[in-house]
Amino acid sequence: MPRPARNAAPSVTFWGATHTVTGSMHQLTAGGKTVLLDCGLFQGHRSEAVQRNRDFPFRAKDIDAVILSHAHVDHCGNLPNLVRRGFAGPIYCTPATRALAAVMLGDAAKIQEEDANYLNRKRGRDEPKVEPLYDAKDVYRTLLRLQAVRYGAHVSVGKGIEATFSDAGHLLGSAVTAVRIDGPGGERRLTFTGDLGRPGLPILRDPEPVPACDLLISESTYGGHTHEPVDETAEKLGEVVRRTVERGGKVIVPAFAVGRTQTLIYFLHQLMQAGKLPAVPIFVDSPMATRATEVFRAHPECFDDETLALLAAHPELFGGRSVRYVESPLESMKLNRMPEPAVIIAASGMCEAGRVLHHLKHHLPDPRNTVLIAGFQAEHTLGRRLVERRPEVRVLGRVVPLKAEVVVLNGLSSHADHGDLLRMLGPLAGARVRLVHGEPDRAAALAEGLRGIGFTDVAAPDRGETTEV
Repeated sequence: MPRPARNAAPSVTFWGATHTVTGSMHQLTAGGKTVLLDCGLFQGHRSEAVQRNRDFPFRAKDIDAVILSHAHVDHCGNLPNLVRRGFAGPIYCTPATRALAAVMLGDAAKIQEEDANYLNRKRGRDEPKVEPLYDAKDVYRTLLRLQAVRYGAHVSVGKGIEATFSDAGHLLGSAVTAVRIDGPGGERRLTFTGDLGRPGLPILRDPEPVPACDLLISESTYGGHTHEPVDETAEKLGEVVRRTVERGGKVIVPAFAVGRTQTLIYFLHQLMQAGKLPAVPIFVDSPMATRATEVFRAHPECFDDETLALLAAHPELFGGRSVRYVESPLESMKLNRMPEPAVIIAASGMCEAGRVLHHLKHHLPDPRNTVLIAGFQAEHTLGRRLVERRPEVRVLGRVVPLKAEVVVLNGLSSHADHGDLLRMLGPLAGARVRLVHGEPDRAAALAEGLRGIGFTDVAAPDRGETTEV
């Protein structure tokens, strides 16, 4: 990739999360510098995912800096591979994101190594070995590059390029990035939403106003969709757990270890405190979730007032008498042999890796059990196949009958829905908009809604497409 000319008009090339919700990665060129907005893992068909994640469409050493919106793996998960391939610049993020990224990336490397070892044991002698995308050494080298920038502070990303973070309200430390670019044609402004949070959810503060700009790069995960009210979702969660317990089954919850797990624990705690749920044991089977919860406890500056008050009254909110954090693989395996009802929360959220796969393999054939899907499931993932209620699914190389109940509670999503997005983006009418992080029908619905409130230049870019700032 040739170095961008200093006097060239600033532009963005979209390399990830185009017409899909995974693999967030956008390349900003301005003032002779090249900056990545996010560097996430693409999740989907295994062969496509391996190729997309391993091979970048540019030389890693030509990237001058990375601006990271938040610590979910579909936004940060390919950073160690970028470093492994030669990237040597700074990675800017908020303090909470830096702390969470250490947890997420370390676990991602471990999961990749464990899954590769498992698959290699199942392969024949003549079959090629599966190699992990990166290892713990690559993660360590990546973490050394993370530079914390607090909300509202201005950071110089390159000559004439200044970035500022505001609270996105989606995940602990998540940020909307405003980039100001000084160039030969005058000042230009770019805003990248990352993932926008859902106002009114517990734990985190609501999103701050989205900064004004010339070019807006916005997520569109739930375009055209309206989430049910939070209180209704909490009640449905209680109903699902109660009826599963009554028939002697377990509730298996594939959940992102960071964000969704803590929200689920919050709701379950509230339901038990209100006497709406029996004291069923809750197992968080994810060493990463255990470490992530400690990060949550260390960053109360991200919490809303209600959660701060609740923590003062109930210090055990994120783990106490009813919640047990499972560390060792042996403890995890014992859960599958345990006959008593329980709630098992395990990563990964889209059922593409991690301990949840072993729980699904053991529990899907039993109609007493329930799989609770509590977040968006991308196309071609095991999570999506469960949502579609396929009669059989492949788990860890084995075909397993799907006889367990499957319940989808999208009301637990930490993403803004269609109405939220229109309300938050509406004040920016007049900006050009490029919609990413959404499947085609979702992006199309949001684009129609944005045009209806005054936006005139709205599009969902193809992978590799470039637009001027």
